[in-house]
Amino acid sequence: MNKEYVIYVGDAFQLEWYFEEDSNSAAREYFYSLPEKQQLKFLFLVKRIGDFGKISNKELFRNEGDKIYAFKPQPDRFLCFFFTGKKIIIALAKFMRTLFPPLPLG
Repeated sequence: MNKEYVIYVGDAFQLEWYFEEDSNSAAREYFYSLPEKQQLKFLFLVKRIGDFGKISNKELFRNEGDKIYAFKPQPDRFLCFFFTGKKIIIALAKFMRTLFPPLPLG
């Protein structure tokens, strides 16, 4: 396996980037475009699930349906799925805006 695929190897899971046939990984590219503080938020969650096998806080990791899960280091989302061999594949990433418009002042 190409080491560029592997994000983290823990006791419970190995986490990897999903790569397209053309060797591009949109989630990986998005991750590297983030400021270091945002990268660290995501990596904390990756390490947590990789080592312990779960993240109990649904505000940080939840089932989105259809076997898709989301790491949610605010304000970003990293969508993933579980794969055979105790692997979690990070497939997509995106910035999430708030659903509520700001309240008018005054």
